[in-house]
Amino acid sequence: MSDACGCHGSKGGPMPEVTFSTFILSLASSALVQLGEVPNPETGRVERDLLLARHNIDVLEMLRQKTDRCLEERERRLLEGVLYELRMKYVIKCGPDGDRETAAS
Repeated sequence: MSDACGCHGSKGGPMPEVTFSTFILSLASSALVQLGEVPNPETGRVERDLLLARHNIDVLEMLRQKTDRCLEERERRLLEGVLYELRMKYVIKCGPDGDRETAAS
């Protein structure tokens, strides 16, 4: 029987509580998949889409700017740490100008 209420994920387990931190981690996880750092959970394959990774990093930066004075210290540190790590991985993949060839890994 399907779960019509939507309270379980596609794998049948309960969905995590929605918090600012889980939202940030979800976006960061997507960016890691797009950077080719971890396998795509749907296909199990390592894929790379640097344009989409950059978009998710930009979304996280926009959230950092818009929530600048509204976050708890723990949330602020999480967001800044995630942004730092993703940016470093992006630079390694693309080069400092973001224009390196995006050949498959």
